[in-house]
Amino acid sequence: MILSTLAGAPGRCEEPSTFEKDVRPILRTYCLDCHGGEATKGELDLRLRRFAEKGGTSGPAMVAGDPDASYLLVRMQEGEMPPGEKKVPAEQIAVIERWIAAGAPTIREEPDQLPPGLPITPEDRAVWAYQPIRKPTPPRPAEATPARTSIDAFILAKLREKGLDLSPEADRRTLIRRATFDLTGLPPTTEEVQAFLDDPNDDAYDRLIDRLLASPHYGERWGRHWLDVVGYSDSDGDGSADTPRPYAYKYRDYVIRSLNADKPLDRFIVEQLAGDELVDRRDGLSADEIEILAATGFLRMVADGTSNGGGDLELASNQVVADALKVVASTILGLTVGCAQCHDHRYDPISQEDYYRLRAVFEPALDPAHWRRPGQRLVSLYTAADRERAATVEAEAAVLQKAVQEKTDKFLAEALEVELKKFAEPLQARLRETLSTPEEKRSDEQKALIASNPSLNITAGVLYQYNAKAAEELKKDNEVVAAKRAEKPVEDFVGVLDETSGVRPETKVFHRGDHRQPTRSVTPGDLTIAAPEGARFEIVDAVPDAASTGRRLAFARHVTSGRHPLTGRTLANRIWMHHFGRGIVETPGDFGALGGKPTHPELLDWLASELADSGWSLKKVHRLIMTSSVYRQSSLRDSLRDRLDGDAALLSRFPVRRLDAESIRDAVLQTSGRLDRQLFGPSISVVEDSVGLVNAMGDSPRRSVYLQSRRSRPISFLTTFDAPVMSVNCERRIEATSAPQALMLMNGEFVLKHAESLAGRLVDETPGEEPSARDRRIAAAWRAIYRRPPSDEEVAASRDFLAAQRVELARDPNRKDPERASLANLCQQLLNSNEFLYVD
Repeated sequence: MILSTLAGAPGRCEEPSTFEKDVRPILRTYCLDCHGGEATKGELDLRLRRFAEKGGTSGPAMVAGDPDASYLLVRMQEGEMPPGEKKVPAEQIAVIERWIAAGAPTIREEPDQLPPGLPITPEDRAVWAYQPIRKPTPPRPAEATPARTSIDAFILAKLREKGLDLSPEADRRTLIRRATFDLTGLPPTTEEVQAFLDDPNDDAYDRLIDRLLASPHYGERWGRHWLDVVGYSDSDGDGSADTPRPYAYKYRDYVIRSLNADKPLDRFIVEQLAGDELVDRRDGLSADEIEILAATGFLRMVADGTSNGGGDLELASNQVVADALKVVASTILGLTVGCAQCHDHRYDPISQEDYYRLRAVFEPALDPAHWRRPGQRLVSLYTAADRERAATVEAEAAVLQKAVQEKTDKFLAEALEVELKKFAEPLQARLRETLSTPEEKRSDEQKALIASNPSLNITAGVLYQYNAKAAEELKKDNEVVAAKRAEKPVEDFVGVLDETSGVRPETKVFHRGDHRQPTRSVTPGDLTIAAPEGARFEIVDAVPDAASTGRRLAFARHVTSGRHPLTGRTLANRIWMHHFGRGIVETPGDFGALGGKPTHPELLDWLASELADSGWSLKKVHRLIMTSSVYRQSSLRDSLRDRLDGDAALLSRFPVRRLDAESIRDAVLQTSGRLDRQLFGPSISVVEDSVGLVNAMGDSPRRSVYLQSRRSRPISFLTTFDAPVMSVNCERRIEATSAPQALMLMNGEFVLKHAESLAGRLVDETPGEEPSARDRRIAAAWRAIYRRPPSDEEVAASRDFLAAQRVELARDPNRKDPERASLANLCQQLLNSNEFLYVD
């Protein structure tokens, strides 16, 4: 009782508030923009406790030990400061009040003066995300522990602090479905499930993981994850035009190929940031070099309002640069840098100068002063041999064309002569004289004469009216010419981000982020906070006669060195997120002050270290995670876990997850037997139907990753199930449950059509109307959709459902096949079920 009372006594166990730890973060968010960041309005600087005590033109802003006399606090309490709608929350005002009442303590002695701007404090540097990555030693597992890997040791240590343990291992049927969807985005086949169930070997599960990692569909699944965070789009997003990007698919294919090949992630990132700086185009391009150039599409995926040539080019091009930096930062650094475009970041230790240093890295390739629209960033893939062949074919076609033209002129002259003879003299002579006079030299009288006799206006297009046989012979000759020209190699292109030759732009800080108000110059480099143990990473340009500045290549190698505090953590967190539905840090694109804190910080650092130590192999990390006891545990809930780990954030059970949009669509296609497993190639166009839903052209059965991603026309089925519509990029999909999802499943043409297709296949494979045939079809439907046999209760319920459906459907005189239709309705119900839509 005594301990309980003491623990509950207010303030007894609280550490005293300090300026550096408790008050400065509040002031930074709400006050320092006007009082110490870029300006000191009213001559009031609040960057130090001592400055606040000194005050400004209105006198002292803070009186230590006397909250009532502290003008700053009073203005906050009255809602007058800061001005505008954004006010300091009451609980944070209370923090400042308690601090003042306690004498306004500081942790350390303050300096006499500060340089302009917001300095990085020791408290800023102490944040977990900015610490150097050091591989921690996994906790030592207790005896009789289910730990298989170091991952298990970290998770178990946290669970046992809460009095929890891992759940028992899931059954094999659950594991193969979970792993197959995780690595390929498709359900396992019935044959694959049975083979895994029948495999008596101890390494059956390990070999399953290896088989799935070797699948060509692995790259499609994990490529989709990367395309989300990159903001992949097949259109420019330039207003209502939303100009298509016909060659964007080559970046998508690059991503899929790279992941299938387990390209080291450091190389993967370097190629995307600076692939053009790795390729010498002077001697033509190899297939590998074309792939590397396609990789630079990473920096060209954001919306580009300059595509159609309208609007304010300077404004639109600067927006492209800003959005590209957001993608780089959230994807690779796990930070939101955009706030620092207009002023020092209000929450994170990122100065405005740091933002523009980062912009300087990319500005030689994204230079508003020498802007190139999307169509000007295409590189022809014609080889020297292609050009030589094209020239040869054109020369041959020109010979044929000349002969056709001579024949055409002959036919036209003959037809004209026939028409002229229809006129009597002297009109015929006047007409001949007029026709022999060049058009630009004809008198007004001659022009009127020709206009009044349209039958003499004979061209190749109307020759058939005068000489049908000659016109047909003309037509055939032109087809020969066209066929000859068709022998030319087709000219293909790849979209590339590269630098304008010979241009080294000077990057300047924009006052309040306004590109029309450039101020001081900055040099390229990384964020200052990313170098906690040394000087900020600065980049020196390559020699003036080099093909490029080398800035992006230097930056790319720096962030993938294995020593950068953010890159490894960001990548490891995203990998974990896609296996468990949430990251160790729940905000994968924001490791800053407003982001989530890691549930298992030591595990995150261990994974980041392991990623670099493994040679940046993504597939090795997959194996580590998926062979762990944590990944293999059951998803079943119980009261203890619900009470202590209700959302499974601590992973005391495997979290149940709904399939994402693409997996639902692809699984329906595979289940119905219509899935087209072809890899790569141009995106499948989309069309809008009569009710405004956007679908794949021709109801294409290609995998969803190959469907065109148009900003103005996102595919309705996918967006209903939370697929992103790219404004900039998608750091994390938010799984929602909504009425349109149920409507899409129950009434949508896509599910209905494929339920009918599946039913038709089952009827064809199991003909007959006797009860045994119907039971066989029920069992076949369960195997096709759930990859398991139905229980006796499920068979009985299905018999009743089908019988009732047959009676109801038979009432419709236009219904041709109630047997097939009733089975289609059963298949639709199964495709609507949680067992089909969720993975446990």
